[in-house]
Amino acid sequence: MPVKVSVIVPVYNPGPYIEECVASLLRQSLPHDAYEVIFVDDGSTDGTPARLDALAAADDRVRVIHQENSGWSGKPRNVGIDAARGEYVMFVDDDDHLGDEALERMYAYGVANDADVVVGKMAGRGRGVPVELFRVNRPRATVANAPLIDSLTPHKMVRKAFLDRTGLRFPEGRRRLEDHVFVTEAYLRAGNVAVLGDYVCYYHVRREDDANAGFQRFDPAGYFKNLREALDVVERYTEPGPLRDRLFRRWLRVEMTERLRGRRFLDLPDDYRRQLFQEIHEVVVERFGPGVAEPLQPAQRIVAELAAADRYEDVLAFAEWESAVALRVTPEDVAWRDGALRVAFAAEYTHRGEPVTFPAAPGSSVPWPPRDLEGALRWLAADTVGRFGRAGADLLLRHRDSSAQYFQPVDVVRETVPTGDGTRVRLVVRATATVDPATAVGGGPVPDGLWDAYVRFGLGGWTKDARVGPTPRQGRPAPPAGVVAGRVVLPYWTDRHAGLALDVGRAGKRLGLGRVAPRDVVAEGDRILVPLPLYVPGPTGALLRLASSRDVPAELAPAPDGAALLTASVPTAGLPGRVWRVALCPAPDAAVPRFLPLSFALRAGADGLRAVPAPRPGGARRLVRRLRRGLRRLVGAALLGRG
Repeated sequence: MPVKVSVIVPVYNPGPYIEECVASLLRQSLPHDAYEVIFVDDGSTDGTPARLDALAAADDRVRVIHQENSGWSGKPRNVGIDAARGEYVMFVDDDDHLGDEALERMYAYGVANDADVVVGKMAGRGRGVPVELFRVNRPRATVANAPLIDSLTPHKMVRKAFLDRTGLRFPEGRRRLEDHVFVTEAYLRAGNVAVLGDYVCYYHVRREDDANAGFQRFDPAGYFKNLREALDVVERYTEPGPLRDRLFRRWLRVEMTERLRGRRFLDLPDDYRRQLFQEIHEVVVERFGPGVAEPLQPAQRIVAELAAADRYEDVLAFAEWESAVALRVTPEDVAWRDGALRVAFAAEYTHRGEPVTFPAAPGSSVPWPPRDLEGALRWLAADTVGRFGRAGADLLLRHRDSSAQYFQPVDVVRETVPTGDGTRVRLVVRATATVDPATAVGGGPVPDGLWDAYVRFGLGGWTKDARVGPTPRQGRPAPPAGVVAGRVVLPYWTDRHAGLALDVGRAGKRLGLGRVAPRDVVAEGDRILVPLPLYVPGPTGALLRLASSRDVPAELAPAPDGAALLTASVPTAGLPGRVWRVALCPAPDAAVPRFLPLSFALRAGADGLRAVPAPRPGGARRLVRRLRRGLRRLVGAALLGRG
């Protein structure tokens, strides 16, 4: 079979961090002979070269190229491109990893859409990644119709023939932002770019030793010299005008104004802060016309204006003020309706813990540009009120282990809430999100695991994420677990953050099944009816396990009080003894069906079945359980001591 994808991995002293990368590459769903992995060892001095050679000897998909250290990732990637035999090449860093179906899905999507570049959905473990770009699939994306320019890391799939035809390669040597230069040119010269947004293809991982290249402090002069080269690419392939300004705005926003804001700026040493500010000032004055900064969000525009005007002290003062701005998300209701979880919340910004207020009638006389911090804040307030009609809030489900996150449908209402004497108002967005377990993850069902609910809110030049919560224990919404789309979904409030989370397919005691007493069970001959603290949208198949040996069909149906009613016919013939423990599997079609013990047992008598208290474990069984608990504590203590 011809090679479909060549994965290129530049390698330099990754140590154990390469293992997850290797494992993810070898377990790809693409057929074994349809892809190859090319590790380009850039002069590693640890045990990696021998590790890779052994891997290549054991697996014919793997090739290793050794070279002297070149100082950065550009040359190893270029060497990999030249050696690649695949129709597409995929760039992966040695401390990151892929989703198991990444190569298969990205290749198929690229071929289906005749794409020169395929951008797969990303997730960041301790690292920021683009969010808006992956809201939906974008089969024909351009820098004009999609926020492609938000994703400039090299971790894309690119058609090899496109690279060879254009001669596109990474800048080499010890330099920064070589990926910006490469990816920007690829976007601007590609016949088509396809964005796959419904499956997490690439996982960016922040190393515990913070040795990722992107987390190292850089020399400002060298960094912004390299940044100018990316701007040169934009100028080479675009005409002066709105599109060029829009692309330039990405670097002004992400690489410049964001570096001068809030704690990120304040926490730098003063001499480094001044050097960073000076380099940014020079690039802004040298390269950006008024059309670049003007459409920025209000707070970003203030920082850009102050940087252009060389007003370091005012930038510092604005950063002090802005560092106290936070997002508050107040949950108002969480309830099951029509087979989905409805999450209602209110979002607004606070300053030093108090709601930010704005003029009720801002008028149009606030001067621009601002002359001082007070003037900047007045202008910010007035402009934010003017934009409030476009303010929005999104709810995202974020997987706690992988950090993969997915947008949920949201209905939004914007409210201006008067305060004090009526001259000031709060700007509050109230929203209701619909979390459908059947479609919540890229149009598909929610996999098992723990999922946290986050709100992403944009207003006034701030875009922040915050948990849904915290909320006081008294009066917080407490919906039951739902049995929906073949899985058990428990909404709950976390202990640490008091934020909303979903436990999918893993909850046991927290489901509350242990609260069902024998007196709640109705027995009619061999048929039992049991009210359970569960939500079901309609009749749902379940299984009942008797005496740990026999499974009988059961049904969960909605009850008038909002709970579920379990019904089952229990054949007693052939069962050992006369008292049987009972366990329920509420989702028998789940990938891993789980039986949960109920708090009652069934006794067969002359007059039929009767519910009785579940027998307590015998002395021997209790002893075994105590021993197991003690062993777990000892193992846990040993692990903690080792750490």
